Amino acid sequence: MAKEEQPEEEEVIEKLVEKITGLAAAIGKLPSLSPSPEVNALFTELVMTCIPPSSVDVEQLGAEAQDMRGRLIRLCADAEGHLEAHYSDVLAAHDNPLDHLALFPYFNNYIQLAQLEYALLARHLPAAPPPSRLAFLGSGPLPLSSLVLAARHLPAASFHNYDICADANRRASRLVRADRDLSARMAFHTSDVAHVTTDLAAYDVVFLAALVGMAAEEKARMVEHLGKHMAPGAALVVRSAHGARGFLYPVVDPEEIRRGGFDVLAVHHPEGEVINSVIIARKPPVAAPALEGGDAHAHGHGAVVSRPCQRCEMEARAHQKMEDMSAMEKLPSS
Repeated sequence: MAKEEQPEEEEVIEKLVEKITGLAAAIGKLPSLSPSPEVNALFTELVMTCIPPSSVDVEQLGAEAQDMRGRLIRLCADAEGHLEAHYSDVLAAHDNPLDHLALFPYFNNYIQLAQLEYALLARHLPAAPPPSRLAFLGSGPLPLSSLVLAARHLPAASFHNYDICADANRRASRLVRADRDLSARMAFHTSDVAHVTTDLAAYDVVFLAALVGMAAEEKARMVEHLGKHMAPGAALVVRSAHGARGFLYPVVDPEEIRRGGFDVLAVHHPEGEVINSVIIARKPPVAAPALEGGDAHAHGHGAVVSRPCQRCEMEARAHQKMEDMSAMEKLPSS
């Protein structure tokens, strides 16, 4: 039966690639990727085409399709940058921009993604106290991940947002200016992350945005750099993509994370509105001598996050209901 179904599956994949190729060509002809009815319509159709579960392995496509995919990911990155800059400016026009985050059309996606990532961290690295310092690499002009995590999940933590673009950081910093709490807990650094070294050792958790290092070689070098400079026991959260969603964002091979010096604890491929896959990893902690009458981990980074709230756990279970039946989450072999 499987052999009879294979040609049909191949035909479905061929039609999928053909449709995405046509959309990529249309997007490539646009005079501008700034938000407009035409831009919005094409990218909405592209996303809706790529979101449904698919057996396509984008890494195994032919050379022509691979070239198209590389160009399309770069176009998506450019369009995402324009979209975020536009809405960052829209939000900054309000007295308190944080009261109007729902104006961003994909804000709910970020809420769900933040809940998922926090719950996955708590599941695979359950300990207390919660992290006090986090870094988000590739935060952009609209750092919604940091804002949602800081406001909803980690109300006492500081967030250090890194972006190579000074204008992106200028836009982002305006969003927290009217909020005394978040403005005190949010820092923005204009830097190429490849040049950040000693500061990385100060963070309990580091998030690597999907579009930091778009080529596989760049991503591998970035992960290796993080492996050298992050603190032992610190957690790394890497955003990836799976199936046809790999036409929108780069796919990260968990083996590259391991080669970079990390233990891969989980690989989760959501379905539904959350597009990015999530890889949870940890830099192996340094073995500490047992303290007489105390805790050997008292001074380490091994304690990452406290248990999530009930709502967060319910959200994680909703995202992982398919995993429980069909092994959506792939744990590394022992």
